[in-house]
Parts: sequence; structure tokens; C-alpha cells
Amino acid sequence: MQAEDMKYIQKLKLLGRHFPQESKKDESIPIRVAVTGAAGQIGFFLCFMIAQGRMFGPYQKVILHLLELPAAEGPLKGLVMELKDGAFPLVADIVPSTDVNVAFNGIDAAVLVGARPRGPGMERKDLLTANAAIFKAQGEALDKYAKKSVKVLVVGNPANTNALIASHYAPSLPKKNFTALTRLDQNRAVSQLADKTSSRVEDIKNVVIWGNHSLTQYPSVQYGKIGDQSIIKAVADDKYLKGEFIPKVAKRGGEIISVMKKSSAASAANAACDHMHDWFIGTKQGEYCSMGIITDGSQYGIAAGICYSFPTECRNGDWTVVKGLELNAYDKELITKSEKELLDERKMALDM
Repeated sequence: MQAEDMKYIQKLKLLGRHFPQESKKDESIPIRVAVTGAAGQIGFFLCFMIAQGRMFGPYQKVILHLLELPAAEGPLKGLVMELKDGAFPLVADIVPSTDVNVAFNGIDAAVLVGARPRGPGMERKDLLTANAAIFKAQGEALDKYAKKSVKVLVVGNPANTNALIASHYAPSLPKKNFTALTRLDQNRAVSQLADKTSSRVEDIKNVVIWGNHSLTQYPSVQYGKIGDQSIIKAVADDKYLKGEFIPKVAKRGGEIISVMKKSSAASAANAACDHMHDWFIGTKQGEYCSMGIITDGSQYGIAAGICYSFPTECRNGDWTVVKGLELNAYDKELITKSEKELLDERKMALDM
């Protein structure tokens, strides 16, 4: 292992990262990462962030498997040209394709960004129907062509249930391999709290997103701290935390659309990098990250067989749900509300 790699590992350890065993880590062996919807708004930002080392670290080589629809083959070619013109040292190769089977062949990681957006007049059931076909096909392709150890992050909305669908149609892959993005909601919550308390975002720890990436999500500060002080004491405004704060986080995406006339892209790509970085490299000691995971019925009384966001810790390339957090009646009410929505989504999606 090169001296610069050892310096990077030591830095991670000083930060409290749970780094994989050094003897098994070789950054000269590229990670094959697939990005679907690669030439779209989120995918475009994401590809450049991965190329810069934001997802897997500043020394880890990558091979980018970029998937797009045939109708977007032109923008995909342009994206590849731009990535090549960036001359990124970490990019060992680029595999552009409009064939999901080619894009998922031998991959170590997949970020499923491409999804059918909600159009005018579409109800949630219509959106689930449209995306069920997309994520069924992608689940089947992952099952057949990806490595059995592949780590899958679903970004395309409705992300939680899309992750469940993909997992359902990839029966040979462990359920633990499939996750949904709620890190964007966590980052949004941290940002709101930093503004409210005039704090630095890096000083805010253990804000948790429970449930669905939707309006029913529950951004909880129950276990969080700003520096050495609890968030509840630092904010000192229970009315704000139970009132304005929660919908502000949940509706932030809509707020951005209302002013930009398009959905958030860079912040979503950034959150996807945060999610996968922690999954591959590890969370800091004593800190949580929010991840949508496929439930087995053992996590805080939530029903089995849905994709639900919990506080998790990551080490050695694996995640575990944080155990033993106390939930009061208020927490349970909001957590159950999101559970019910996800059960309804599962019924609609899988019945199709």
C-alpha cells in the first residue's frame, strides 16, 4: 500500500471512521459503480462527484457504468465526453450503455437515479405503477448480472418503495444490499438546525430520519447534539421542533421546485455520495446516518417487508440499525404514520 494511502487511512481513523481492514483494501482495483439516469440533472452532478472521489475516497479508482434511455443517447455521449475532458485520475474507465444488462454487468455498486417523475394529473398510484416496471427490470438485471455483494442505493422517487420493488425482483441478492436515500432529508434537517441556532453543520450530530422519503417522514432530534449540548436544549423552542421544523424538512424539495422551477439535483447527488461513502468507508464513531433499509420485523416494532428509514451505523462495508433508542408517545405516533404509508405503497406496487 502506498504511503499516501496509509496517510488517508490514518486520517480516517483520527476522525473515528470504521475503516475496512487495510490488508483487504487496494484502491488500485477499481470499484465498478453504475449510475442510472446518468445524463439527467442528478446523474450529471453525481458522475462528476464520483469522479472527484466524493463517494469512495480520494484514492479509490472507479469504473463508471452509465445507463440512459435510448432517447437520451446523445446527452449520454456528451456526458462521457465531458468526463473524459475532465481527465480525472480516479476514473479508470467509462462504460456508457442504453442496455441495463450491460450497465449492471459485474458492478460493485449501483445508484439508481433514473425514475419516472410525477406528471400533471398523476396520482401516487400512477407514479408507483410507472416505476414498478422500471425497478422490476432493474432488479432482475441486478440479480442476473451484478456481483452478489453489490450495494444498491435507490434515489429515484418514490425511493423507498422503488428499492423494495428492485429487491423483490432480485431474489438471489441479500435484502441488506438494497437501500433508499433519506440522507438528503437528514442533510436538510441539519441545515435548518444550523440556521436556527447559528451553528456549524459539522457540529450537529445524530439527527435521524424515520420512515418514508415523503411528507410522512419524521426528522427527529431526540438523540442529537450540537457540540456537547443536546439539540433540544440548544434550540430551546419545542414549538418550533414539533411545528415548523418537521414540515420544513419534508417539504424542502417542493420549496426548491417552486423557486427554481426544477427539482433539487446537486444536493441530492451530494447526499447520495454521503450515503455510499459511509456505507463503504464507515460512519464516525458514535454517529448515525439515516438509511432506508428493508425491514425484517425486528427494528423498533416496524412491520417486516417495507423499506423504512432508520438511524444506522456503518463499518466494514456493512450497516446496522442503531439499537436501544427510546421512543416516546409522540415519536411512536409519527413513526407509525410513515409505516402505514409504506405498507399502503407496498400493497399498491406489488399488487401490480
